[in-house]
Amino acid sequence: MTKKLNKDAYLLWIDLEMTGLDPEKDLVLEVAAELTDFNFRSIKSYKSLVFQPKEEVIKLMAANSWWQEYPENRDSFLDNIKFAKKIEDTQKDLLELINDLPNSIVYLAGNSIHLDRKFIAKFFPELDSRLHYRMLDVSSFKILFQEKYGIVFEKSNVHRAFDDIQASIAEIRHYLKYIKTDEK
Repeated sequence: MTKKLNKDAYLLWIDLEMTGLDPEKDLVLEVAAELTDFNFRSIKSYKSLVFQPKEEVIKLMAANSWWQEYPENRDSFLDNIKFAKKIEDTQKDLLELINDLPNSIVYLAGNSIHLDRKFIAKFFPELDSRLHYRMLDVSSFKILFQEKYGIVFEKSNVHRAFDDIQASIAEIRHYLKYIKTDEK
């Protein structure tokens, strides 16, 4: 059975940079989002640092060895924290990306997006309630194509939110090249 395509469905690609991976103790530092259609054409985009108390950020970063491996990222966040937006303003901005789509389905998309979704649920609950419960997780494609077919996508390790989104979109496009469809 073939289901009719939903022409009012969009992908909201989100990547968060956090002090660590535990939404119960760690904090969101940076948010990037890209709203696309299912041909991955950009409709709107957004990025911002999220204000957090500097002392708390330093403490949490010190407890996470990842930040020691990427000192340039750590220093960039700490140097630019004064330009960050309040978390409630960031959520408002993210909601504005999809406000023009009131009757549309908006799926969260990204790489290992389940972890970002946990942080979204905690720190951006209004956005979380607006998103569909299903998600497009590029890492599922990565596992299948890498382990079953030996197809690997090489991406850079920039670890900045907007760059990571662009890499995720490029990665899903890469995998989809291997899928044959009847579309003309």
